[in-house]
Amino acid sequence: MKYLKHFPIALIFLVWAVKTRAQNIFYRGADLSYLQQLEANGAVYSENNKQEDALDIFKNHGVNIVRLRLWYHPKNGYCDLFHTLKMTKRIQQKGMKLLLDIHYSDTWADPSHQTKPSAWDNLSFSILKDSVYQYTKRVITELKAQGTMPVIVQIGNEVTDGMLWNTGRVGGSYDNKAQWTQFAGLLKAGIQGAKDAAKPDTISTMIHIDQGGNFSACKWFFDNLHQHNVKFDIIGLSYYPWWQGSLSDLTNNLNQLAAKYNKPIFIAETAYQWTLKWDDNTNNIVGQSSQLLSNYPATVNG
Repeated sequence: MKYLKHFPIALIFLVWAVKTRAQNIFYRGADLSYLQQLEANGAVYSENNKQEDALDIFKNHGVNIVRLRLWYHPKNGYCDLFHTLKMTKRIQQKGMKLLLDIHYSDTWADPSHQTKPSAWDNLSFSILKDSVYQYTKRVITELKAQGTMPVIVQIGNEVTDGMLWNTGRVGGSYDNKAQWTQFAGLLKAGIQGAKDAAKPDTISTMIHIDQGGNFSACKWFFDNLHQHNVKFDIIGLSYYPWWQGSLSDLTNNLNQLAAKYNKPIFIAETAYQWTLKWDDNTNNIVGQSSQLLSNYPATVNG
């Protein structure tokens, strides 16, 4: 991949796969949420010295589903609904599927950041819950209207400690019945909004957390969802070895989760470095050999 010196981030590339019982589909995906912004800043993509559409490159290497993150009102405009609608048309034209990742925030949502959209800052719980429902329903309705409905929608991103803080915050001092009830209510509103918009078609909903190698943390989370009667279709996990343990930890967690909850499981986010060298002025999250998995060097093959 070739990109401008002034915009050194080439692409965040995330891969996941799942084989569903119902459809017997093995999904191999990439998160291409940055693509429009990169292209607008002059980035081009090539293979064997031939410039191509990045979507074609990924498709030609087996990618059959694309994940896009959706922010409510981002400052730079990208990853909003307008740009998402445009990008999903490109994905559909390539014959690829869509996984929509709704962050319910104006920016990144993850286990350390679950900030409400500024427009929702001072809403009561009941109005916030209705806003989640109406917003999710509107998003899926607009995607469906242009023929680009996702096959899967994430209700939140890495919601291990809840979403829309502090109303839907759980974990730590917020790990109590009242907070879990509110968090569950927000998840149910998002799930219902997606399902209602999709009718008479169907759409699969995913709940995504970050604890890919930690069964006890996953059990705590998904047991709580079960106790609060949150009905969803797919478990999504993030797995970054430097944060979430060894491949054995991942394998053990996947096996136990599959047996306990009987749901398809996605590795919804993962990444691995192909070099420990710097090529810009941005510090690498992974830059030391001690952060690597055994037998997987920081090379293209590794």
